[in-house]
Amino acid sequence: MVLARDAVDQIETHPVDVLVIGAGGAGIRAAIEAKAAGASVALVCKSLFGKAHTVMAEGGVAAALAHVDPEDRWQTHFRDTMVGGKLLNNPRMAELHAREAPDRVRELEAWGAVFDRTRDGRILQRPFGGHSHPRLAHVGDRTGLEMIRTLQDRAVALGIDVYMECTITRLITGGAVGGSGGARGGGGGPAVVGGFGYWRTTGAPVLFPAKAVVLATGGIGKAYTVTSNSWEYSGDGHALAYSVGADLIDMEFVQFHPTGMVWPPGVRGLLVTEAVRGEGGILRNKDGKRFMSDYLPEDRRGEYASTDEEAAKWVTAQSQGRVTDARRPPELSTRDNVSRAIYTEVREGRGSPHGGVFLDISYLPAEHVRRKLPSMYDQFKELADVDITKGPMEVGPTTHYVMGGVRVDAETGASTTPGLFAAGEVAGGMHGANRLGGNSLSDLLVFGMRTGAGAAAHAARIEAQPYVDPVQVRDAARELAAPLEREGGENPYAIQQELQDVMQRLVGIFRIETDLQDAIAELARLKARWPGVAIGGGRVFNPGWNLVFELRNLLVISEAITRSALQRTESRGAHSRIDHPETDEAGWGGRNSVVRRTADGSMEVTTTRLPKMPDELRVLLGGAH
Repeated sequence: MVLARDAVDQIETHPVDVLVIGAGGAGIRAAIEAKAAGASVALVCKSLFGKAHTVMAEGGVAAALAHVDPEDRWQTHFRDTMVGGKLLNNPRMAELHAREAPDRVRELEAWGAVFDRTRDGRILQRPFGGHSHPRLAHVGDRTGLEMIRTLQDRAVALGIDVYMECTITRLITGGAVGGSGGARGGGGGPAVVGGFGYWRTTGAPVLFPAKAVVLATGGIGKAYTVTSNSWEYSGDGHALAYSVGADLIDMEFVQFHPTGMVWPPGVRGLLVTEAVRGEGGILRNKDGKRFMSDYLPEDRRGEYASTDEEAAKWVTAQSQGRVTDARRPPELSTRDNVSRAIYTEVREGRGSPHGGVFLDISYLPAEHVRRKLPSMYDQFKELADVDITKGPMEVGPTTHYVMGGVRVDAETGASTTPGLFAAGEVAGGMHGANRLGGNSLSDLLVFGMRTGAGAAAHAARIEAQPYVDPVQVRDAARELAAPLEREGGENPYAIQQELQDVMQRLVGIFRIETDLQDAIAELARLKARWPGVAIGGGRVFNPGWNLVFELRNLLVISEAITRSALQRTESRGAHSRIDHPETDEAGWGGRNSVVRRTADGSMEVTTTRLPKMPDELRVLLGGAH
């Protein structure tokens, strides 16, 4: 396919100040803030508006409101986040997050979000793993849905232009256009001046020239066979950022949520919210043993109940909204630790009939369970024919979240490539080596707002609409058409299945050098097959054609994860090396893995030091540092 200049000129075009790619919580919040700053905004999403994966964040949004425990403070939230992230978090991001999350939650309430309430009418908060106080503002177990509904209504009220069922396949770059206050380690080179994509409904190309581009595309879960993530999570934003030279950091840290459904096979990996454990759910193996106490880290064992009686006292107090001196149950250890514990129980032959363990909340009153966990009750009743008020659930680890992402400036969300910004799961730094439950929703509110403001400020410094190189547009259009014009090529579904198998087997919860080396070799072979992918049919509603470009992104991100995991010769947070089981503070403490695209197109993996933590923040960590 050859496009003449006049054909390029005829492509549907929507020039804007700020292009936001992704309409989950981070993307909508960024769009709202950019619009409020006076920028013209285009909000683009692969799915329908309001259908983003944020709706699957069920348990709550973490913020130190201190409504249930008056002792909670932003300083404690900061410490919990840093300790949970094994001190690999960007300290400034963790500070801003802890300080600003309460205001963002109150703002959401002012915009119409209806949270569960304490007896005196304030926002109710529940406990979650790794949080030292009940901290998660929630709406039963449907918090993400309420958040998206509220942000969606706000965006519509502001008149933000939304482009649904549209996929961006390439970022367009041009001459450097002003500084974006970029993240440390970058800021030079060509600037991002727009995005090229296509309508999934018609296949027609579309171009968005923009003074600033915000990535808010979520995660990478579809690189794995078993995942809680929806179909949208194909690493699009990570790969787009990498393609224009932006740094990716901490890509080895992939969180496997400890509790996904394991049966029936058709729903394997579907999320079972941490709220079940926050409300008192107990994990047992096939022998009926409550096993989590056996896996608590020694340096944090004192934070958890030492007996079933103490744990039960804590659960009773929480259900009644009372503060207690009892310590929280061992099931509320951090996600990385609980996942490894469940994996070990199953591997050593103590798992449930379908390869998981049992999660039981049926000892609590049925009405209480249905009121606090309505989605979980319906999910298990409809999909597994299990009544969670009468018996246990079967659960096991599922790929859930990537801590790594685009390196960004804490204040503005600017990447190391001028004109490119990122917020939410696609951005790295906030969560370090492991994310605490509930911090994702407050992350997207805090940094969605900051990134939208940063992108709008960057756009305001540029007077004229940036020049869009027609050669890049023509090349992007040719790449779009190639799989449809090719005959007798590779099946993208076959490559995706092989990719997911490689990542699930070789780059999972536990890793070892030989497996990682094998994975790199397998990924190289799969990557070499991608240019030969062919698809039948036309452009209209063609899921195989859609997969071609998502597969390209997944191949890039899978390589980044695997090479970063091979480089980090220690175990830290969600990254567990069988051949390097200890945490190596001397060699790896305070060091981020960095992935960059070199001039010849190859992938470079190196490290950089974390930003220095100010003394006033370091003292908040106590003995943890």
